[in-house]
Amino acid sequence: MSYNPLSLKLPGIATGLRSAWREGYGLDDLRKDAMAGLTIGILAVPLSMALAIATGVPPQHGLYTAIVAGIFIALTGGARFNVSGPTAAFVAILFPIVAQYGLGGLLIASMMAGVILVAMGIARMGRLIEFVPYPVVLGFTAGIAVVIAVLQIPDFLGLTVDNLGEHFVENLGRIFTALPTLNPFELGIGALTLIVMLLWPRLQLPVPAPLVGLVVGAIAAYGVNQWLGGMGAEVETVASRFTWEINGETGNGIPPIAPTFTVPWLLPGPDGEPIELSFDLVRALLGPALAIAMLGAIESLLCAVVADGLTKTKHDPNAELIGQGIGNIVAPLFGGITATAALARTATNIRSGARSPIAAVIHALVVLLAVVALAGLLGLVPMAALAALLFIIAWNMSEARHFVHTLRSAPPGDVAILVICFGLTVFFDMVLAVAVGIGLAAALFIRRMALLTRTDRIDTDNHPTIHGLPAKVAVYDINGPLFFGAAEKALTSLHLVDPKVQIIIINMHGVPSMDGTAIVALRSLIDEMQRDGIALILVGLPARIIVKLRRAGIRKTRGMLTYCRGLQQARDVALAWHRRRNDIEAQSNSMK
Repeated sequence: MSYNPLSLKLPGIATGLRSAWREGYGLDDLRKDAMAGLTIGILAVPLSMALAIATGVPPQHGLYTAIVAGIFIALTGGARFNVSGPTAAFVAILFPIVAQYGLGGLLIASMMAGVILVAMGIARMGRLIEFVPYPVVLGFTAGIAVVIAVLQIPDFLGLTVDNLGEHFVENLGRIFTALPTLNPFELGIGALTLIVMLLWPRLQLPVPAPLVGLVVGAIAAYGVNQWLGGMGAEVETVASRFTWEINGETGNGIPPIAPTFTVPWLLPGPDGEPIELSFDLVRALLGPALAIAMLGAIESLLCAVVADGLTKTKHDPNAELIGQGIGNIVAPLFGGITATAALARTATNIRSGARSPIAAVIHALVVLLAVVALAGLLGLVPMAALAALLFIIAWNMSEARHFVHTLRSAPPGDVAILVICFGLTVFFDMVLAVAVGIGLAAALFIRRMALLTRTDRIDTDNHPTIHGLPAKVAVYDINGPLFFGAAEKALTSLHLVDPKVQIIIINMHGVPSMDGTAIVALRSLIDEMQRDGIALILVGLPARIIVKLRRAGIRKTRGMLTYCRGLQQARDVALAWHRRRNDIEAQSNSMK
């Protein structure tokens, strides 16, 4: 049969939407989706603003992300309940990109990450999340949470501080130096918002706590600015910090305009001038784009796995990667920043009764309505209140209880990986943390597997199958996979056989696999044994491993090397070889 690469079946798209449609979708399902979409849309408005500001860009770009990416990812992805938009996990990656390359550079990097995500989906890398160990995920998410919290301290305290940079320690130094500029009114607004958001869930009312907290904070800030503003007690708001200019129109806060098509490389770079698209820029952004794609894949697939557990459904991981990629390619063309599935919004979506991806589409339309109709009111939100909201997001993201529990109960190797990933994320960056974490986890796994592989000599006198063998025949049993971390250890004991032994039976029923290193080590052992006149009988190897050994030149040699299916056959072969050797030795002695 000829092989045609064009016959490969590519992963589908919109499988989440199609699976909901196949199960039957009626007016009652639409009503449930509408209510869920309204709920998460109300929640997404303040979150999108806060996360955009934390990233270092004006708040409308977070809203545009929720609108555009939210629609495209929902309609093309492979998960029925994922709700996508800006997320806290990206702050630690995107903030340095904005500082170095500006808004234009961030949008270009997001588009590049989208292309990488589509390629990952087409390459069927949707099972990526299964190969990232839990201590690595917990370590870098907790580290990101710390970075997010530290970045909010200036707004929460009302500090007058220079622009924060890429490095955690430098930012801490700038914040500490600026502490004398603390604004008690900003601190009061932030603390009030934080207390309201923490206490509101106890009332068990259907209105989201972030919305209530920001409304209370905005009212308090408005009162302070109106009645005490003349005495220098001003509270900074979204409108007082951010300005916009579109098609000759200018204003403060958020533009009351729907997302419009824009070319990312015409947007400002770090110096405020339009960034120029060039090969050097693309090459410089390739590393950040890979980091964005990797984190986006991990977070979206993890979110889909959690949603499957809550709803007893099954997502299509490859289609979800393609959908996330499409969303991140399209959103920057309308001013949106990086997007991925958001776990908190997805869980709220499910608890609110969502039935299909239509709920995520309606959530995006609710955000669009807020931008067009309520932009003026959104501008009244104080920066300290948004900082309080991000404190709560950071706390929830840190999973502090799981972090402490893992430190107390996990094996020492896993604890070391957790602490190292956490430290590298905080003091360096997430990409380095994940790379080092996965490398350490792989090394730890190899060590553990190597400890499981062992070689033991069998006492033949009391064995039911191979009893009665002469002293010149030794039997060894190897259990566990033979790979580069275990092969040398497992085969070393075979080099130390009794000098009287002439035939060795190696029982390999417990060897499920062998890699190239193990085959080379076995070949070296066979060569050494044959030089010493010792014959080998390999027992119980699967046919696929025997084929590998034959390809490596380890073939049957009369009287010196053979393969047997079981120990009984090996015993018979060993006895026959032993008799033949005795006969040859007797003939040799008689000739003397």
